[in-house]
Amino acid sequence: MELRDYLRILRAHWLGVLLITILTIGAASAYTFTRVPVYAADASGFVAIGGSENPALGSLNDQLAKSRATSYVDIAKSRATAQEVNRLLNLDQDPAGLVGRIDVVQPPDTVLLKITARAGSPKDAQELANAWVAALAEQVQSIEDPQNKNANKVPHIVPVESAALPTRPVSPRPERNLALALVLGLMLGFGYAMVRNVLDRRLRTADLVEQRFPVSVVGMVPVSDLLEHKKGERAKLALQGRTEASDDAASGEAFRKLRTNLAFMDVDNPPRVIVVTSPRPGDGKSTVSANLAAAVAAGGQSVVLIDADLRRPSVADSLGLVEGVGLTDVLTGRVDAIDALQEVSGREHMRVMAAGRIPPNPSELLGSNAMRSLVAELGEKYLVILDAPPLLPVTDAALLTANADGALVVISAGRTVDAELNTALNHLTAVRGRALGVIMNKVPRRGAGAYGGYYGYYSDDYTSRRSLTQRSGWRSLFRRSSTPRAERAKLEALAKDREADGDGPGDS
Repeated sequence: MELRDYLRILRAHWLGVLLITILTIGAASAYTFTRVPVYAADASGFVAIGGSENPALGSLNDQLAKSRATSYVDIAKSRATAQEVNRLLNLDQDPAGLVGRIDVVQPPDTVLLKITARAGSPKDAQELANAWVAALAEQVQSIEDPQNKNANKVPHIVPVESAALPTRPVSPRPERNLALALVLGLMLGFGYAMVRNVLDRRLRTADLVEQRFPVSVVGMVPVSDLLEHKKGERAKLALQGRTEASDDAASGEAFRKLRTNLAFMDVDNPPRVIVVTSPRPGDGKSTVSANLAAAVAAGGQSVVLIDADLRRPSVADSLGLVEGVGLTDVLTGRVDAIDALQEVSGREHMRVMAAGRIPPNPSELLGSNAMRSLVAELGEKYLVILDAPPLLPVTDAALLTANADGALVVISAGRTVDAELNTALNHLTAVRGRALGVIMNKVPRRGAGAYGGYYGYYSDDYTSRRSLTQRSGWRSLFRRSSTPRAERAKLEALAKDREADGDGPGDS
């Protein structure tokens, strides 16, 4: 995996990473600020032996003091020393507990003993360290010179540095604990993101689809309020008319790009009969079918959109057309195909064939010779787009694909899992159908796999031209524009060209 793959994973699961990091820091904060503060004080003792003017004897005494200092470390941590500290400080504590609050260290090649005492207050820590050095001196004297007759000739402890009053606790340490919690939280969050990436089978990006399946992503449709509509409401087409809303611009550009990709899919033998389906309901295949047909019609090519979902038809209703007469009437011979085609208001080259009455045997009708003849007949004059049922619940779409030039499979970005798309493509392969490509619908505008390329390219170009044209128009109402007339006319022409439902930048 490359760095960008890790960044993509983190972007996809950033919320979980952030939550884990915050929880880790919160737990560390709760632990840190609920602990009783501990203060530490250091005191030192010097292992001394009576001096001598003889250099050789002095060196010998120094070596003896160093060897004795090593032994005195164990004496300093003995219960007897702790009992002596209890006596000196008038305490009544368990000797083992007192020893646990003491650290004794002999720096290498020295005759010093450094004693560190810990307590709940600065004063207690200071007193305990000083008392421990004094208690150790008493214990050494009782061992080396119990009769106190050779004080200058035997090793003994001389306190050399009293403990200073500590100014800050050694535990807990908020800065260290919170820094470690931050690092640990980020590590746990990264691990969570990696595990989620391995276990998460949802298809979020076009690269992921093309890596796992032998199909191309031929279109990406961004999330847009324009394309959302409730059941029974009339749907809006992305290419129904330009407004200043960026959603309109991005959605329209997405379908222009899809139209261009279809045209270049097979230059010598472009598809004439296309099935639009999806793995499951709710992926937006009917919305994509209608808008793709509108985009093709906007380019000047005659197109027929057939509602082949004979179980839950929605195309005619969403476009404000008559639902009662349609495909089922044509297949049963009640109505001629030409008479069943309905015009769409404002769409000169677009015709729609409604589903008609819902039959009891949709699969048999869609797989019949009459259906095969119908699409062949219409395909000679029009580009035929069949809005088919989802592939996983029923076999209708697979039957239609067997008699078409191929199918476009619409999936929901971030919601469709790889197993669903894999099963859907296998259904097409089982009938020797051809998958023309995958259309990723409802692509988020932010985050991993966000719809940014087409949207940014179109939006900046269109907005700058339109806003400049509007500004020049407003100026002309109040004062003479400083923009040359020829340049202003050129800008207005460019804006009108963008407002028309002709080729967009995605087709260049």
